[in-house]
Amino acid sequence: MTFSLEKVKEEKKKNKLQVLVKGSSEAFVNTIRRLILEEVPTLAVEDIEIKENNSALYDEMLALRLGLIPIKTDLKSYRLPENEAEVTEKSARCTLQLKLKASKKGYVYAGEAESADPKCMFVYESMPVVKLLAKQKVDVTMTAVMGQGKNHAKWSPGWAYYHKEGTLKVGKVKDPETVARQSTDGVFTLKSGKLELNKEAMQDSMLLEYYASLDEGITLEYTDNILFTVESWGQLSCKEMLDTAAQLLIEKTEAMEKVL
Repeated sequence: MTFSLEKVKEEKKKNKLQVLVKGSSEAFVNTIRRLILEEVPTLAVEDIEIKENNSALYDEMLALRLGLIPIKTDLKSYRLPENEAEVTEKSARCTLQLKLKASKKGYVYAGEAESADPKCMFVYESMPVVKLLAKQKVDVTMTAVMGQGKNHAKWSPGWAYYHKEGTLKVGKVKDPETVARQSTDGVFTLKSGKLELNKEAMQDSMLLEYYASLDEGITLEYTDNILFTVESWGQLSCKEMLDTAAQLLIEKTEAMEKVL
């Protein structure tokens, strides 16, 4: 099977990438989607040593919050642990040590944590972890471990979804005002009493069939192309997620060939 990818839109501030897949199938694209969600590895806090915590949050809740904060992951330096011993012995190849210590009144933010590897820190520095009152303290040592989303959602690097490329065609519309009013995602706007179609908004819209049902003057046609969207939580870039998923698929295919 020969297929091609065409970048449609990249929003770096939102960690979002959309590509147009030509010459492929939904089964193949869904395989890449599942590899991204379930098997692309990232770092996430797994073990926590709580030396002191007299905040309003129970120890378990504090640990839960820290475990769900994304950590920037360097796939060249870290890999999945091959056995449990690598985790318990805190191997530098698959684990990362972080510390968070605060005693000031007010919010404690993720950016106040210290990492043994400056390249791998909490992604969102301004994310609140806990709020302390006067004389309250928090002092924890964390061990982040490389893992996969199929074991826990905290290791999932982001979100991925796809849909068939649809094209709306506008003819003689009986009630353009109603269509424009119902267009909550910006696909249609009204200008001088006529409907204007926003093609960029149309690519993201999930309401194309609804718009086609509003008026006989609006028709919808689907192509064989697939719009594939990747959103990163920040541990990896969208490109890293796609590259790693593709490499995992190659490795799985080669392993199957050997078995056959």
